[in-house]
Amino acid sequence: MKINPLILAAILAVRGIGSATGAEAPVQKPNIVFILADDLGIGSLSCYGADNFKTPNIDRLAAGGIRFEHCYAAPLCGPSRCLVMTGRYAFRTGMTQNYTGDLVKPENEIMMPKVLKQAGYITAQVGKWNQLPLQPADWGFDEYLRFQGSGKYWNTQRDNKTYTLNGKEVPLKDGEYLPDRMEAFAEDFINRHKDQPFYLYYPMSHVHGQILPTPDSAPGGKPGSEQLYKDNVAYMDKLVGKLMAELDRLKLREKTLVVFTSDNGTYVKAAPYCTIHGKPLSGYKGTMLEGGALVPMIVNWPDTAPAGQVSESLISFVDFFPTLGELAGAPMPKGVTIDGMPFTPIIRGETSNSLRDWIYVQLDRRWYDRELDWKLDQRGSLFDMRGAPFAEPMVSSTTHDSEAVAARGRLQTVLDKLDPAAGKVDPGKPGKLNKQQRKLRKQSVQQSENANAADQ
Repeated sequence: MKINPLILAAILAVRGIGSATGAEAPVQKPNIVFILADDLGIGSLSCYGADNFKTPNIDRLAAGGIRFEHCYAAPLCGPSRCLVMTGRYAFRTGMTQNYTGDLVKPENEIMMPKVLKQAGYITAQVGKWNQLPLQPADWGFDEYLRFQGSGKYWNTQRDNKTYTLNGKEVPLKDGEYLPDRMEAFAEDFINRHKDQPFYLYYPMSHVHGQILPTPDSAPGGKPGSEQLYKDNVAYMDKLVGKLMAELDRLKLREKTLVVFTSDNGTYVKAAPYCTIHGKPLSGYKGTMLEGGALVPMIVNWPDTAPAGQVSESLISFVDFFPTLGELAGAPMPKGVTIDGMPFTPIIRGETSNSLRDWIYVQLDRRWYDRELDWKLDQRGSLFDMRGAPFAEPMVSSTTHDSEAVAARGRLQTVLDKLDPAAGKVDPGKPGKLNKQQRKLRKQSVQQSENANAADQ
């Protein structure tokens, strides 16, 4: 029996098989919402087993998607953001510290929005940008709302009187809560561009210090207190829930890939109450211990990413660049080394296996590479990571344990190949830095000294 070719083509198209000539049906580009919390370790999210926090909206994202157990940023915010935006290790871009952003130049680096724009995306940035150079528009963002610095909430803060909206300084009104203003910008952007693929990069203010009252806090809370920290985590969760509700209202959830993660681990003062099942994590922000770079990471994409999955796969912050590019159908930049490895098959549920054997983490002149069970740093110190994130004992350099010896060999081979010491490093002399860079350098040097002591 002969079938009318037009009818056959229609049947195949409905089934998503393609035309009778073998051409594949076009794959719809997902909207992308990338939410980056600030200084939020895994010990502040109830879906990771946190003892002292309830985060129902973020928990809901995890329950409906993939929660990753081994995602690694840099231990400090500026370098982490550069990893996301470029897909390149810090020794290639030069952003090994918060104060080295001026080494990252448009003539040498291509950032995420410019790549996604080539695939037809409209792009926006809302939130923190201060360590990265220039303005978001200089790197390809079509629209942006940025604030200068970290932990910005109220205009009563000395340096939080204005924010920048698409190149213009706008006063933050009395009683206006900047995170709410940012959320309103995000929702407005999505509403205006709901009929085309969009990329929203949303680096939040929460939960970086100063830890101040939120609009929902009870009167009289002491700045920096444990209760106000909990209030800030709760408000961050509330804002995430509001954004998801808006995507639901616009019927965009199935068309939208949502990534929720953080730029580094918990800051030191909050670490004592950010425990998991009664245990403190090893290390915190600024340290090269597990709690410095290990961050929460959730991928939610209804009907595509498998719901309720917990992944043991190793994920590096450089992996977001090629992963989002691949999902968007965007070409990777030519002439530069992209260190990231796309984990698209995990997002699509095609595999649950780790696509990486190791990850690499760097902060200033300290670095390590890490497998699931072992870690080797720039000093040649080997750590047993089987008790992480709560313990990571150093292994004796004279050990005869065959597993440890083999791991040292594998990890040293990786570090020898990367050769980070030969890359771009701290410009060094404070005299070559501007006032803001000198301030950041002074803070970072002190932080590094404290972190080095904690690493021992």
